[in-house]
Amino acid sequence: MRALLTTAFTLLISSFALADGAFYGDPPDATHPWAIHDMNRAQPAVVTPGTFSSNEQPGKPPSDAVVLFGGQDSDLSKWEADKNPAEPTKWVVKDGLLQCVPGSGYVRTKEQFSDCQLHVEWSEPTDISGSSQGRGNSGIFLMGQVEVQVLDNYNNPTYPDGAAGSVYGVNPPMVNPLRKPGEWQSYDIVFRRPIFKDGQEVDPGYLTVIINGVLVQDHTPIEGGGGHKARSKPRAFPDQGPLKLQDHGNPVRFRNIWYRPLPKRAIDGGDTSHMSEAQTAAKRAEIAKSIRDDAADKQGNDKMLRLLESLVYEPNAEALSQGTAMAEKFVAEMKAVPADKLESKKGEILHVNGAFQYLTKFKLVPETFTAASELNAIVKAQEWDKKKK
Repeated sequence: MRALLTTAFTLLISSFALADGAFYGDPPDATHPWAIHDMNRAQPAVVTPGTFSSNEQPGKPPSDAVVLFGGQDSDLSKWEADKNPAEPTKWVVKDGLLQCVPGSGYVRTKEQFSDCQLHVEWSEPTDISGSSQGRGNSGIFLMGQVEVQVLDNYNNPTYPDGAAGSVYGVNPPMVNPLRKPGEWQSYDIVFRRPIFKDGQEVDPGYLTVIINGVLVQDHTPIEGGGGHKARSKPRAFPDQGPLKLQDHGNPVRFRNIWYRPLPKRAIDGGDTSHMSEAQTAAKRAEIAKSIRDDAADKQGNDKMLRLLESLVYEPNAEALSQGTAMAEKFVAEMKAVPADKLESKKGEILHVNGAFQYLTKFKLVPETFTAASELNAIVKAQEWDKKKK
Protein backbone atom coordinates (compact mmCIF):
# COMPACT_ATOMS: atom_id res chain seq x y z
CA MET A 1 0.00 0.00 0.00
CA ARG A 2 2.80 2.40 0.91
CA ALA A 3 4.50 1.69 -2.42
CA LEU A 4 1.26 2.35 -4.31
CA LEU A 5 0.72 5.63 -2.49
CA THR A 6 4.30 6.70 -3.15
CA THR A 7 3.92 5.89 -6.84
CA ALA A 8 0.63 7.78 -7.11
CA PHE A 9 2.10 10.80 -5.30
CA THR A 10 5.15 10.78 -7.58
CA LEU A 11 2.96 10.68 -10.70
CA LEU A 12 0.82 13.51 -9.34
CA ILE A 13 3.83 15.70 -8.61
CA SER A 14 5.28 14.97 -12.04
CA SER A 15 1.98 15.86 -13.73
CA PHE A 16 1.65 19.12 -11.79
CA ALA A 17 5.25 20.05 -12.50
CA LEU A 18 4.61 19.88 -16.25
CA ALA A 19 1.11 21.36 -16.11
CA ASP A 20 2.32 24.35 -14.09
CA GLY A 21 5.49 24.90 -16.07
CA ALA A 22 7.10 24.27 -19.42
CA PHE A 23 6.52 21.60 -22.09
CA TYR A 24 2.75 21.55 -21.58
CA GLY A 25 0.59 23.53 -24.03
CA ASP A 26 1.02 24.15 -27.74
CA PRO A 27 4.23 26.11 -28.38
CA PRO A 28 4.53 29.67 -29.75
CA ASP A 29 4.05 30.31 -33.45
CA ALA A 30 4.67 33.14 -35.91
CA THR A 31 2.08 35.48 -34.36
CA HIS A 32 1.82 34.15 -30.78
CA PRO A 33 4.98 34.63 -28.71
CA TRP A 34 3.81 32.48 -25.80
CA ALA A 35 2.89 28.84 -25.50
CA ILE A 36 -0.60 27.90 -24.39
CA HIS A 37 -0.69 27.94 -20.54
CA ASP A 38 2.77 29.56 -20.55
CA MET A 39 4.28 30.23 -17.11
CA ASN A 40 6.81 32.59 -18.71
CA ARG A 41 4.09 35.20 -19.18
CA ALA A 42 3.92 37.96 -16.61
CA GLN A 43 1.44 37.36 -13.80
CA PRO A 44 -1.46 39.85 -13.65
CA ALA A 45 -0.95 42.66 -11.17
CA VAL A 46 -3.03 42.29 -8.01
CA VAL A 47 -5.70 45.00 -7.70
CA THR A 48 -8.00 45.44 -4.74
CA PRO A 49 -11.47 46.03 -6.18
CA GLY A 50 -13.47 49.07 -5.21
CA THR A 51 -17.05 49.20 -4.01
CA PHE A 52 -20.26 50.06 -5.81
CA SER A 53 -21.92 53.42 -5.39
CA SER A 54 -25.42 54.01 -4.04
CA ASN A 55 -27.60 57.02 -4.60
CA GLU A 56 -26.65 58.21 -1.11
CA GLN A 57 -22.88 57.86 -1.38
CA PRO A 58 -20.16 57.14 -3.93
CA GLY A 59 -18.28 53.87 -3.93
CA LYS A 60 -14.55 53.43 -3.53
CA PRO A 61 -12.23 53.23 -6.57
CA PRO A 62 -10.04 50.16 -7.16
CA SER A 63 -6.58 50.29 -5.63
CA ASP A 64 -4.77 51.16 -8.88
CA ALA A 65 -7.12 53.99 -9.87
CA VAL A 66 -5.98 57.58 -10.31
CA VAL A 67 -8.56 59.72 -8.53
CA LEU A 68 -9.43 62.92 -10.41
CA PHE A 69 -12.24 63.99 -8.09
CA GLY A 70 -12.96 62.22 -4.81
CA GLY A 71 -15.10 64.78 -3.00
CA GLN A 72 -12.45 66.89 -1.29
CA ASP A 73 -12.22 70.65 -1.74
CA SER A 74 -8.54 70.20 -2.52
CA ASP A 75 -9.45 68.01 -5.51
CA LEU A 76 -10.37 71.17 -7.40
CA SER A 77 -6.63 71.85 -7.65
CA LYS A 78 -6.43 68.94 -10.12
CA TRP A 79 -8.63 70.87 -12.55
CA GLU A 80 -8.37 74.12 -14.52
CA ALA A 81 -10.41 76.17 -16.94
CA ASP A 82 -10.20 74.93 -20.51
CA LYS A 83 -8.29 77.97 -21.69
CA ASN A 84 -4.83 78.73 -23.02
CA PRO A 85 -2.96 79.97 -21.16
CA ALA A 86 -4.48 77.94 -18.33
CA GLU A 87 -6.28 79.64 -15.48
CA PRO A 88 -8.20 78.47 -12.39
CA THR A 89 -11.66 77.08 -13.07
CA LYS A 90 -14.80 78.81 -11.80
CA TRP A 91 -16.51 75.46 -11.23
CA VAL A 92 -17.09 74.86 -7.53
CA VAL A 93 -16.99 72.06 -4.99
CA LYS A 94 -20.19 72.06 -2.95
CA ASP A 95 -21.14 69.38 -0.42
CA GLY A 96 -18.38 67.15 -1.78
CA LEU A 97 -19.61 67.48 -5.38
CA LEU A 98 -18.00 69.09 -8.41
CA GLN A 99 -20.61 71.43 -9.87
CA CYS A 100 -20.72 73.27 -13.16
CA VAL A 101 -21.20 77.02 -12.88
CA PRO A 102 -23.16 77.96 -16.02
CA GLY A 103 -21.29 80.37 -18.23
CA SER A 104 -17.88 79.61 -16.71
CA GLY A 105 -16.71 77.40 -19.58
CA TYR A 106 -15.39 73.87 -19.86
CA VAL A 107 -13.16 72.42 -17.15
CA ARG A 108 -10.26 70.06 -17.78
CA THR A 109 -7.88 67.95 -15.74
CA LYS A 110 -4.30 69.10 -15.39
CA GLU A 111 -3.29 65.47 -15.73
CA GLN A 112 -3.15 64.07 -19.24
CA PHE A 113 -3.59 60.43 -20.19
CA SER A 114 -4.63 58.16 -23.03
CA ASP A 115 -6.23 54.69 -23.20
CA CYS A 116 -8.13 54.16 -19.99
CA GLN A 117 -11.00 52.79 -17.98
CA LEU A 118 -12.88 55.87 -16.81
CA HIS A 119 -15.55 56.13 -14.11
CA VAL A 120 -17.72 59.25 -13.77
CA GLU A 121 -20.92 59.81 -11.80
CA TRP A 122 -23.28 62.71 -12.51
CA SER A 123 -26.64 64.05 -11.38
CA GLU A 124 -29.12 66.38 -13.06
CA PRO A 125 -30.98 69.30 -11.45
CA THR A 126 -34.38 68.40 -10.03
CA ASP A 127 -35.73 71.78 -11.12
CA ILE A 128 -36.58 70.55 -14.60
CA SER A 129 -36.59 73.12 -17.39
CA GLY A 130 -36.04 72.95 -21.11
CA SER A 131 -36.29 70.03 -23.50
CA SER A 132 -34.18 67.99 -25.90
CA GLN A 133 -30.58 69.31 -25.82
CA GLY A 134 -31.57 72.21 -23.56
CA ARG A 135 -32.17 70.03 -20.50
CA GLY A 136 -29.34 69.08 -18.17
CA ASN A 137 -26.72 69.13 -20.91
CA SER A 138 -23.01 68.45 -20.31
CA GLY A 139 -20.44 66.11 -21.76
CA ILE A 140 -17.40 63.98 -20.99
CA PHE A 141 -14.56 64.52 -23.45
CA LEU A 142 -11.93 61.76 -23.55
CA MET A 143 -8.51 63.29 -24.19
CA GLY A 144 -10.51 66.46 -24.89
CA GLN A 145 -11.28 64.97 -28.31
CA VAL A 146 -14.36 62.75 -28.31
CA GLU A 147 -17.57 63.29 -26.33
CA VAL A 148 -19.72 60.87 -24.42
CA GLN A 149 -22.91 62.85 -23.96
CA VAL A 150 -24.37 63.80 -20.57
CA LEU A 151 -28.02 64.83 -20.80
CA ASP A 152 -31.28 64.56 -18.89
CA ASN A 153 -33.04 62.07 -21.16
CA TYR A 154 -35.48 60.87 -18.53
CA ASN A 155 -38.77 61.26 -20.43
CA ASN A 156 -37.00 63.74 -22.68
CA PRO A 157 -36.41 62.58 -26.29
CA THR A 158 -33.72 64.17 -28.43
CA TYR A 159 -31.84 63.26 -31.60
CA PRO A 160 -30.48 59.76 -30.82
CA ASP A 161 -26.80 60.43 -31.57
CA GLY A 162 -26.96 63.24 -29.01
CA ALA A 163 -28.69 61.29 -26.25
CA ALA A 164 -27.07 60.48 -22.91
CA GLY A 165 -24.49 57.75 -23.46
CA SER A 166 -24.08 58.52 -27.16
CA VAL A 167 -20.72 58.98 -28.80
CA TYR A 168 -21.89 62.45 -29.73
CA GLY A 169 -22.52 62.84 -33.44
CA VAL A 170 -21.34 59.28 -34.10
CA ASN A 171 -23.48 56.59 -32.49
CA PRO A 172 -26.61 56.53 -30.27
CA PRO A 173 -26.74 54.44 -27.10
CA MET A 174 -28.31 51.01 -27.58
CA VAL A 175 -30.80 51.67 -24.77
CA ASN A 176 -31.73 54.42 -22.31
CA PRO A 177 -31.10 53.20 -18.72
CA LEU A 178 -31.20 56.61 -17.01
CA ARG A 179 -32.59 57.21 -13.55
CA LYS A 180 -34.81 60.22 -12.84
CA PRO A 181 -33.27 63.71 -12.32
CA GLY A 182 -31.64 64.21 -8.95
CA GLU A 183 -30.52 60.58 -8.75
CA TRP A 184 -26.97 59.59 -9.54
CA GLN A 185 -26.02 58.13 -12.91
CA SER A 186 -22.79 56.17 -13.25
CA TYR A 187 -20.72 55.99 -16.43
CA ASP A 188 -18.04 53.33 -16.90
CA ILE A 189 -16.12 53.93 -20.10
CA VAL A 190 -13.38 51.96 -21.82
CA PHE A 191 -11.52 54.24 -24.21
CA ARG A 192 -8.98 53.40 -26.91
CA ARG A 193 -7.58 56.27 -28.96
CA PRO A 194 -7.09 56.03 -32.74
CA ILE A 195 -3.68 54.82 -33.91
CA PHE A 196 -2.08 56.25 -37.04
CA LYS A 197 1.15 55.07 -38.68
CA ASP A 198 2.81 57.12 -41.42
CA GLY A 199 -0.32 59.21 -41.72
CA GLN A 200 -2.61 56.22 -42.20
CA GLU A 201 -5.23 54.95 -39.75
CA VAL A 202 -4.37 51.45 -38.52
CA ASP A 203 -6.85 51.37 -35.63
CA PRO A 204 -9.89 53.70 -35.49
CA GLY A 205 -10.09 53.79 -31.69
CA TYR A 206 -13.10 52.61 -29.73
CA LEU A 207 -15.46 53.47 -26.90
CA THR A 208 -17.35 51.03 -24.70
CA VAL A 209 -19.85 52.68 -22.36
CA ILE A 210 -21.87 51.22 -19.49
CA ILE A 211 -24.55 53.36 -17.85
CA ASN A 212 -25.87 52.26 -14.46
CA GLY A 213 -24.61 48.73 -15.14
CA VAL A 214 -26.19 48.55 -18.63
CA LEU A 215 -24.09 48.33 -21.81
CA VAL A 216 -24.96 51.17 -24.21
CA GLN A 217 -21.85 51.37 -26.47
CA ASP A 218 -20.18 48.13 -27.51
CA HIS A 219 -16.67 48.76 -28.84
CA THR A 220 -17.97 51.64 -30.98
CA PRO A 221 -15.47 53.00 -33.54
CA ILE A 222 -14.69 56.65 -32.86
CA GLU A 223 -14.81 57.80 -36.51
CA GLY A 224 -12.64 60.83 -35.94
CA GLY A 225 -14.26 61.96 -32.69
CA GLY A 226 -17.69 63.20 -33.74
CA GLY A 227 -18.95 66.74 -33.30
CA HIS A 228 -21.91 69.08 -33.72
CA LYS A 229 -23.75 69.05 -37.08
CA ALA A 230 -20.67 68.15 -39.16
CA ARG A 231 -19.64 64.53 -39.85
CA SER A 232 -16.15 63.87 -38.51
CA LYS A 233 -13.50 61.98 -40.44
CA PRO A 234 -10.73 59.71 -39.14
CA ARG A 235 -7.86 61.71 -37.66
CA ALA A 236 -4.93 61.16 -35.39
CA PHE A 237 -5.29 62.04 -31.73
CA PRO A 238 -2.37 63.33 -29.64
CA ASP A 239 -0.47 60.79 -27.55
CA GLN A 240 -2.17 62.11 -24.41
CA GLY A 241 -4.82 64.60 -23.46
CA PRO A 242 -6.93 65.82 -20.53
CA LEU A 243 -10.40 64.79 -19.47
CA LYS A 244 -12.80 67.65 -20.13
CA LEU A 245 -16.26 68.28 -18.70
CA GLN A 246 -18.61 70.53 -20.64
CA ASP A 247 -20.35 73.68 -19.50
CA HIS A 248 -23.54 73.76 -21.58
CA GLY A 249 -25.37 76.19 -19.33
CA ASN A 250 -26.79 73.68 -16.85
CA PRO A 251 -25.68 73.14 -13.22
CA VAL A 252 -24.87 69.43 -13.60
CA ARG A 253 -23.06 67.87 -10.63
CA PHE A 254 -20.26 65.29 -10.73
CA ARG A 255 -18.65 62.96 -8.20
CA ASN A 256 -16.35 59.93 -7.93
CA ILE A 257 -14.25 60.56 -11.03
CA TRP A 258 -11.29 58.21 -11.53
CA TYR A 259 -9.42 56.38 -14.25
CA ARG A 260 -7.15 53.38 -14.70
CA PRO A 261 -4.55 53.51 -17.49
CA LEU A 262 -4.81 50.54 -19.85
CA PRO A 263 -1.89 48.60 -21.36
CA LYS A 264 -1.02 49.27 -24.98
CA ARG A 265 -2.59 47.30 -27.78
CA ALA A 266 -0.34 45.12 -29.95
CA ILE A 267 -0.64 47.60 -32.82
CA ASP A 268 0.73 50.29 -30.49
CA GLY A 269 3.65 48.15 -29.29
CA GLY A 270 1.94 46.34 -26.41
CA ASP A 271 2.29 42.72 -25.36
CA THR A 272 -0.83 40.75 -26.22
CA SER A 273 -1.68 37.19 -27.21
CA HIS A 274 -1.72 37.90 -30.96
CA MET A 275 1.02 40.12 -32.36
CA SER A 276 2.66 40.90 -35.69
CA GLU A 277 5.33 38.50 -36.89
CA ALA A 278 8.07 41.05 -36.20
CA GLN A 279 6.77 41.76 -32.68
CA THR A 280 6.37 38.05 -32.02
CA ALA A 281 9.93 37.26 -33.12
CA ALA A 282 11.30 40.02 -30.89
CA LYS A 283 9.24 38.90 -27.89
CA ARG A 284 10.20 35.24 -28.38
CA ALA A 285 13.88 36.22 -28.47
CA GLU A 286 13.41 38.23 -25.27
CA ILE A 287 11.74 35.29 -23.50
CA ALA A 288 14.38 32.83 -24.69
CA LYS A 289 17.18 35.04 -23.40
CA SER A 290 15.51 35.40 -19.99
CA ILE A 291 15.22 31.61 -19.72
CA ARG A 292 18.88 31.11 -20.72
CA ASP A 293 19.91 33.72 -18.15
CA ASP A 294 17.90 31.87 -15.52
CA ALA A 295 19.48 28.56 -16.54
CA ALA A 296 22.94 29.99 -15.87
CA ASP A 297 22.17 30.00 -12.11
CA LYS A 298 20.83 26.45 -11.98
CA GLN A 299 22.33 22.98 -11.71
CA GLY A 300 21.47 19.45 -12.82
CA ASN A 301 18.10 18.69 -14.35
CA ASP A 302 16.81 22.19 -13.61
CA LYS A 303 19.58 23.68 -15.73
CA MET A 304 19.13 21.12 -18.51
CA LEU A 305 15.38 21.64 -18.75
CA ARG A 306 15.63 25.43 -18.73
CA LEU A 307 18.19 25.35 -21.53
CA LEU A 308 15.95 23.05 -23.56
CA GLU A 309 12.92 25.16 -22.71
CA SER A 310 14.58 28.21 -24.27
CA LEU A 311 14.54 26.35 -27.60
CA VAL A 312 10.73 26.47 -27.54
CA TYR A 313 10.99 30.22 -28.21
CA GLU A 314 14.16 30.61 -30.25
CA PRO A 315 16.83 28.33 -31.77
CA ASN A 316 20.19 28.77 -30.06
CA ALA A 317 23.21 26.66 -30.90
CA GLU A 318 24.89 26.99 -27.51
CA ALA A 319 21.74 26.19 -25.54
CA LEU A 320 21.05 23.22 -27.82
CA SER A 321 24.58 21.86 -27.50
CA GLN A 322 24.74 22.25 -23.74
CA GLY A 323 21.17 21.05 -23.15
CA THR A 324 21.42 17.94 -25.32
CA ALA A 325 24.80 17.01 -23.80
CA MET A 326 23.25 17.16 -20.34
CA ALA A 327 20.26 15.15 -21.62
CA GLU A 328 22.53 12.39 -22.97
CA LYS A 329 24.37 12.30 -19.65
CA PHE A 330 21.10 12.01 -17.73
CA VAL A 331 19.85 9.14 -19.92
CA ALA A 332 23.16 7.31 -19.56
CA GLU A 333 22.89 7.62 -15.76
CA MET A 334 19.32 6.30 -15.76
CA LYS A 335 20.27 3.34 -17.96
CA ALA A 336 22.96 2.47 -15.44
CA VAL A 337 20.54 2.38 -12.50
CA PRO A 338 19.95 -1.23 -11.31
CA ALA A 339 16.48 -2.55 -12.16
CA ASP A 340 15.50 -2.90 -8.51
CA LYS A 341 16.40 0.76 -7.87
CA LEU A 342 14.73 2.24 -10.93
CA GLU A 343 11.36 2.69 -9.23
CA SER A 344 12.88 5.33 -6.96
CA LYS A 345 13.74 7.38 -10.08
CA LYS A 346 10.26 7.12 -11.57
CA GLY A 347 9.05 10.65 -10.88
CA GLU A 348 12.29 12.21 -12.13
CA ILE A 349 12.33 10.09 -15.29
CA LEU A 350 8.69 10.78 -16.13
CA HIS A 351 9.17 14.49 -15.63
CA VAL A 352 12.19 14.66 -17.94
CA ASN A 353 10.61 12.26 -20.43
CA GLY A 354 7.57 14.53 -20.73
CA ALA A 355 9.86 17.41 -21.68
CA PHE A 356 11.79 15.31 -24.18
CA GLN A 357 8.62 14.04 -25.87
CA TYR A 358 7.28 17.59 -26.14
CA LEU A 359 10.49 18.79 -27.80
CA THR A 360 10.46 15.97 -30.35
CA LYS A 361 6.70 16.19 -31.02
CA PHE A 362 6.98 19.83 -32.05
CA LYS A 363 10.36 19.32 -33.80
CA LEU A 364 12.13 21.75 -31.49
CA VAL A 365 15.23 19.53 -31.36
CA PRO A 366 16.95 17.80 -34.29
CA GLU A 367 16.34 14.15 -35.21
CA THR A 368 19.78 13.37 -33.80
CA PHE A 369 18.38 13.98 -30.31
CA THR A 370 18.26 10.28 -29.44
CA ALA A 371 18.00 10.91 -25.69
CA ALA A 372 14.23 11.24 -26.13
CA SER A 373 13.71 7.80 -27.66
CA GLU A 374 16.16 6.16 -25.24
CA LEU A 375 14.49 7.60 -22.15
CA ASN A 376 11.05 6.78 -23.52
CA ALA A 377 12.20 3.18 -23.98
CA ILE A 378 12.89 2.99 -20.23
CA VAL A 379 9.39 4.34 -19.51
CA LYS A 380 7.79 1.74 -21.80
CA ALA A 381 9.90 -1.10 -20.43
CA GLN A 382 8.71 -0.27 -16.94
CA GLU A 383 5.14 0.13 -18.26
CA TRP A 384 4.98 3.53 -16.65
CA ASP A 385 3.16 4.83 -19.75
CA LYS A 386 0.17 2.62 -19.09
CA LYS A 387 -2.74 3.87 -17.03
CA LYS A 388 -3.58 1.80 -13.98
CA LYS A 389 -7.02 0.18 -14.09
